[in-house]
Amino acid sequence: MSQYKLVALDMDGTLLNEEKQVSPANREAIYAALEAGVTVIFSTGRGVQSALPYAEELKLQTPIVSVNGSEVWKAPHDLLKRTLLDLDLVRRMYDLAIEHDTWYWAYSVEGMYNRDKWAEDITKPEWLKFGFYTENKESLEIIRGELARWGELEITNSHPDNLELNPKGISKASGIEEVCKLLGIEMSQVIAMGDSENDIAMIRAAGLGVAMGNAQDGVKRIADLVTVTNDEDGVAKIIQEYVLDPLSAR
Repeated sequence: MSQYKLVALDMDGTLLNEEKQVSPANREAIYAALEAGVTVIFSTGRGVQSALPYAEELKLQTPIVSVNGSEVWKAPHDLLKRTLLDLDLVRRMYDLAIEHDTWYWAYSVEGMYNRDKWAEDITKPEWLKFGFYTENKESLEIIRGELARWGELEITNSHPDNLELNPKGISKASGIEEVCKLLGIEMSQVIAMGDSENDIAMIRAAGLGVAMGNAQDGVKRIADLVTVTNDEDGVAKIIQEYVLDPLSAR
């Protein structure tokens, strides 16, 4: 029997292939893990609105960690915990994006805003996460340095050309910790899989932290192991080896 009781999956670049689909192999592995009594959850930077269609496709009724941990759901449509961004920080990040002429977006409880469709009244939405995107590496580093000086945000990315900002102390790891409390298990019993900076906290905190073969180099460096890519059914491979047939992984 596997020592792992929870498998936490990043979505883009991990569970989903490059066509943004769940492959048949990954789907069957998830079903097999659930059948074996292991909980499988999404732990994603996406807002819950864009994660739910995949949960419905897979018929999952398990918890969801969304928006990099700013929301934790007991099950689809059943909120456990929500942590909002301070409004003043959102204003300052918006001003920084305008100053550097970057693409920007932000998740709120109601949905997503971006440079093409920004809030008419910034005080109305309940903000969860802010993001910057630019292919200008110098601008990105300047913005990152400024955000770091504030000391009030978790700074990660979901792509080498972006930055994602959550409230201080909020991450996919903090979200999974809430799920562990709900399930009565320990972080040592978690497998966490991902490919980007916003996965590092959960990969470090989990009993088994897995980087995808397509992961950013910094993620690979801190992971316990590196598997094959998201287009090669890396999720299925890890579930098979460490959940369904754990003796083979020794």
